Amino acid sequence: MFGQLNKVSLRDIWPHEASDFTPWLAENIEELGKALGMDLELTEQEASVGDFSLDILAKDLGSSKAVIIENQLTQTDHDHLGKLLTYAAGFNASTVIWVSEAIREEHRQALDWLNQRTDSETSFFGVVVEVIQIDNSKPAFNFKLIASPNEWQKNKKRQTQRNSISTKGEKYQNYFQALIDILRHSHKFTSAKAGQPQNWYSFSSGISGIAYGANFAQGGKARAELYIDLRDHDKNKYVFDELEKDKLSIEAALGETISWERLNDKRASRLALYTDGSIDDSDSELETVKMWHIEKLLKIKSILGKKIVPLSKQANKL
Repeated sequence: MFGQLNKVSLRDIWPHEASDFTPWLAENIEELGKALGMDLELTEQEASVGDFSLDILAKDLGSSKAVIIENQLTQTDHDHLGKLLTYAAGFNASTVIWVSEAIREEHRQALDWLNQRTDSETSFFGVVVEVIQIDNSKPAFNFKLIASPNEWQKNKKRQTQRNSISTKGEKYQNYFQALIDILRHSHKFTSAKAGQPQNWYSFSSGISGIAYGANFAQGGKARAELYIDLRDHDKNKYVFDELEKDKLSIEAALGETISWERLNDKRASRLALYTDGSIDDSDSELETVKMWHIEKLLKIKSILGKKIVPLSKQANKL
């Protein structure tokens, strides 16, 4: 009645850690983010820290803070623990992720201890990657979270630090918390779980350097956007210009006019939609803005999501 579940050796899938597993993990960083409840975006592979080289440097789109990822095809060891702390300091990382075939108990305890002793803005994760198959089916991977911040303790620390967050910052945090919860639960739009005390929130598009965004802009305006920053001025302008060539059909599909913001004096560009809205609005007014953000973000993704994939590939060839 049931098939037999088998674990596949990681070496059978990825013979070499540096040349096989690390590139694969970089390409599937969104899946790793889902296991952690984050929207992760790749920044760099083999990022230099003095004489050492970090496997993967990423960014948490929700906070724009650095994330470091060190991976192993074997069980965890002391050498990689030392490297992990070195890289965390070198990149001033807020999130530290250790991915391996197995996590030794003493290393799990070390990660738990670090989570207990560090501030509420620093998190350590231990993740086991496993490959499984049923009978002779195609193998499937799975990320299993083994060590993570104790949310009760982290939340307790946040309460003691609440006074350091302005009243407006707390309003932003509450607004975006509600927004991402609906986008995650009802629309599978994001993996993010934590709102931030800031006037913007970015969401993964699946392409490193291009993100969807919800913002409160100056002048009492709320904005939903496609933000283009491939970390190169010419590449960004290429993607923007190619999209603008299709302006009529994009706006027809969207059902409204887009603000085409090339931002010539800046590296990045964006396509934006605006409505009236301020974080100081009443609760009922903010509820209207939140529903507007959700509607527009879903439309932007639906209409532009497929267009940006080939354009980003072409841009990276420039």
